[in-house]
Amino acid sequence: MPESILGLLGHLGHSIVDLFFVPGNGGLRWVEFVRGYVNCCGRMAASACLNNLLRVFKFAAERVGLAANLWFDSDGAESKVAGYLVPSDLYALLLMCSSMCWSTRMNGASKSDKGAVFYVPDIENLVCSAVVSCAEGGGNLDPWNCDIFSLEARLPAGKFLTWVLGTVPRLPDCFSQFVSATLQCSVASEDEFGPSGSSSKDSNSEWASETHLLTRGKAWAISLTFRAAASEEILRHCFSCNSNEMNQNLLYRSSIHGKGLNRFWANVDGYHGPLLILISASCEDSHHGDTSGKKWTIGVILQQGFENKDQFYGNSGNLYSIDPVFNVFLPSGKENNFVYSHLHPSGRVYEPRPKPVGIAFGGSIGNERVFVDQDFARVTIRHHAVDKTYKPGPLFPNQGFLPVDDSILEVEVWGLGGTTAKKVQTSYKKREELFTEQRRKVDLKTFASWEDSPEKMMMDMVSDPNTVRREDR
Repeated sequence: MPESILGLLGHLGHSIVDLFFVPGNGGLRWVEFVRGYVNCCGRMAASACLNNLLRVFKFAAERVGLAANLWFDSDGAESKVAGYLVPSDLYALLLMCSSMCWSTRMNGASKSDKGAVFYVPDIENLVCSAVVSCAEGGGNLDPWNCDIFSLEARLPAGKFLTWVLGTVPRLPDCFSQFVSATLQCSVASEDEFGPSGSSSKDSNSEWASETHLLTRGKAWAISLTFRAAASEEILRHCFSCNSNEMNQNLLYRSSIHGKGLNRFWANVDGYHGPLLILISASCEDSHHGDTSGKKWTIGVILQQGFENKDQFYGNSGNLYSIDPVFNVFLPSGKENNFVYSHLHPSGRVYEPRPKPVGIAFGGSIGNERVFVDQDFARVTIRHHAVDKTYKPGPLFPNQGFLPVDDSILEVEVWGLGGTTAKKVQTSYKKREELFTEQRRKVDLKTFASWEDSPEKMMMDMVSDPNTVRREDR
């Protein structure tokens, strides 16, 4: 990553001041200050807020020698933007937004977290998503074998605005929330404006080299797609300074808790809150004879916990293509087949038409859009034509029309219901363990004595069958 991109963060605060808080003849008076605050944080259309963000980026980029090929027809928020971005520009823009989001969280953090370091997130999947959606010929991009800093694709400003509003609609909020939080923090302290004084580390740091599927960059990208309490929980994971606190939200991980539907159910049962499910798999490139496998990751956000049912259920959810290209598939509103989770019946009951055992998302029984078998060994991905619950789109590059059956590498489930949902699940598990222990214990007092048992009578008769026995009355 070029050093000029990291240097852009050092000019962010000064660029905002120079653009929006312009002093008059008598200096920066109250009127100019309020006008600048309203232009940054006032209620406005998402496109206007995005224009402000692009203006700040262009101003800061020019200070560090980056050529941002964007032009505005006026200085107001309602101005029209023209020009284009290249992938390296988009990477710098996303990094700037991530740093603003991190600074906003740190302004409201405790004193022990104030000295936290900003880690550069892995946002290449977002850049690839924009290239595929906006650039001419972007559909031919090989996201597994590309360097975003050497790509020469152009992302027209108009198509880029459409991509932001459709894929990461909360991205413009990073700017307004950053300005508001920084001004509020400056009332109580006289710290330097913006994250220019903060330190940063590259994504190859010790934190980013973790083996979790949900990295900081992926968590941040998911949080930009919807507005809900679950989004704030994901941001807590993204910018948490305490790895132990982060791992408390991890309900299940196949490499730790074991593969299979039973192990999965033992860890997620009783959790009644929003969930994030991540599935990583690998596929072979049969066209080029590549047997090493190309990894891809998909995700699902559910607004409720899992239930053992033989039919689809759920009231809301989002389906994600996370890696190597990020995309979100919101509910279409046509059907409500958000999730399916079915275990083997506890008793040996004859089923003339047994339902599939596993978990699924979208589609219908027998034609699920995403289906994970009971051993968590294989995942089947079908074309979006079979699904009327989630919006259409490929879940990984070059998916095609035929069903794809790939090997599962890892499955993770993260709880997004906060401490309340976790406490409820803990209480539920303790109650189930108590019931299990009670069923295992045998109370001998509930049985009759040996002298009155039929077994003793039969043994006595066998030993001396001629003995006359009279029933005691």
